[in-house]
Amino acid sequence: MTDQSTTTKPRVASDGKTGPVGVGVIGAGVISDQYLGNLTKFPDLKVLFIADIDEPRAAAQAEKWGVPASGSVEELLALDDVEIVVNLTIPAAHVEVALQAVAAGKHVWGEKPYALDRESGKKLRQAAEEAGVRVAVAPDTFLGSGIQTGLRVVRRGDIGTPLTGLTLFQVPGPESWHPSPEFLFAYGAGPMFDVGPYYLTTLVQVFGPAAKVTATSSKARETRVIGSGPKAGTEFPVEVPTHISALIQFESGASAQSVFSFDSKLARAGFVEIAGTEGTAVFPDPNEFEGPTVVHTGADEPTVVPSAGSTFTRGTGVAELAQAIRGGRRERVPGELAFHVLDIMASLAESAEKGESVVVESTLEPTDELPESWDPSVATLN
Repeated sequence: MTDQSTTTKPRVASDGKTGPVGVGVIGAGVISDQYLGNLTKFPDLKVLFIADIDEPRAAAQAEKWGVPASGSVEELLALDDVEIVVNLTIPAAHVEVALQAVAAGKHVWGEKPYALDRESGKKLRQAAEEAGVRVAVAPDTFLGSGIQTGLRVVRRGDIGTPLTGLTLFQVPGPESWHPSPEFLFAYGAGPMFDVGPYYLTTLVQVFGPAAKVTATSSKARETRVIGSGPKAGTEFPVEVPTHISALIQFESGASAQSVFSFDSKLARAGFVEIAGTEGTAVFPDPNEFEGPTVVHTGADEPTVVPSAGSTFTRGTGVAELAQAIRGGRRERVPGELAFHVLDIMASLAESAEKGESVVVESTLEPTDELPESWDPSVATLN
């Protein structure tokens, strides 16, 4: 039975305002450069403030990207002109920071995952609904030209009715190159919670909501060693499974197999195949924003469909959210999408632990693809 508490859609009435939407960024870490490089270019957004627990770091980012002010989270949330808070904190802080923003009457764009567990995710969804604000959560990679093109190919019937999916993410593990990888092996991370949202979001956009999952998991070793940077040689604990094999059954009757692994010396990432009644579509890497879709229909040569659409990267979803807020329509990366993906991952973890299939209680409606002409570098709100 569907959990009705997880199907509530965000309010979509227009906010009655005009002009660019004010943005405040919480979290001035490494990923903030990717966001700020785009957010400061999009004319429908106006980045006003950067906050971080390390205020000098926030000040440095503000100076680097031409943002007028920086400081504490409290200072940011007190600014009336900040309408969207971009939450780039660590996964363990996602819900706490988002709840603060919601309580201040702000919309939220957050980094994935939505939450570390269903209960805190439900608490955030309820708070947003009561406050009349929206909480949208990454990934927005599927708004890029690559996955958008793949979705158009499937939805217009190029491979017939989509029936099955296959995704692979297998790498040795990020400790070899990441200078501070401990959080990637902590509760709320690992290959599934850290990378899984890219693949699972794509599958849900193709097949619709998941109904039931079955999984197995394992951990190659209890500790790992940092391989580069100032902490090279430091040993740290591994708290979560580092290999997950998943079988997902969708409400439509379709199914998919997925592997999420930090345990493979043979790297195979970005692998997404969608098989239908008339052919198979190979999507580009769902962790990237561009790339062609290759369609196999049994002919001598496959058809390569070049990607068409926006080539901007992280932060694209913030611009689309701003336009949706002003226009009074549903955003294309809504909270219920990210919550459903969280529910799938939590169900997979439960299945692996219990050794039995788990029903996915939440549901959702996949969002419409973007028009090929959509361009976040073009002003639409003036």
